[in-house]
Amino acid sequence: MKPINVIIFGRQGSGKGTQSLLITKEFGPVHISTGDMLRAAVEKGTEFGLQAKAIMDRGELVSDEVISGIVAERLSQSDVIQNGCLLDGVPRTLGQAESIMKVLEKLDFSLDLVLNLEVPIDEVTSRMLSRGRADDTEEAIARRLGLYEQETAPLFEFFSEKGVFEVVDGLGSETEVFDRLSAVITRVLSDKK
Repeated sequence: MKPINVIIFGRQGSGKGTQSLLITKEFGPVHISTGDMLRAAVEKGTEFGLQAKAIMDRGELVSDEVISGIVAERLSQSDVIQNGCLLDGVPRTLGQAESIMKVLEKLDFSLDLVLNLEVPIDEVTSRMLSRGRADDTEEAIARRLGLYEQETAPLFEFFSEKGVFEVVDGLGSETEVFDRLSAVITRVLSDKK
């Protein structure tokens, strides 16, 4: 199977985590989430991992530059070079998106597809409320979703202009949603020379 490089977006509660696992199982890209990447870089004591640790120890947000450095370190590892990647939770800002494009270019990778798993706000809100987590109050959920809209809207435009952006309906059963995602990925793979 050809390696495929994908970025997946979706509001919290959209089922993105579940679908990411199904995609990696079916199509083989390495699932790379921001949190996992940060933890691994910190554990390994890489240059950017040490910078990230110092920032997180101060209780601050990790900068675009450090996130981009960690992504670059991870994308240049052999498992990703062989199998491609599914980026989840990154990029979060336009700066990160531009820097990821540069990293991919430097590694001679193409970004094949950017998926947006579209689930309406009222639906993700009710999904998150039904989980019954203490931090999932209506106000907290609304704040997180508002921040997501604010941060990701410019990214959708950025990737649309590159011709790789696809919106996939995230409503329905896990299988129905996965079938829709698979159809898009299969089409992109068959177009890939």
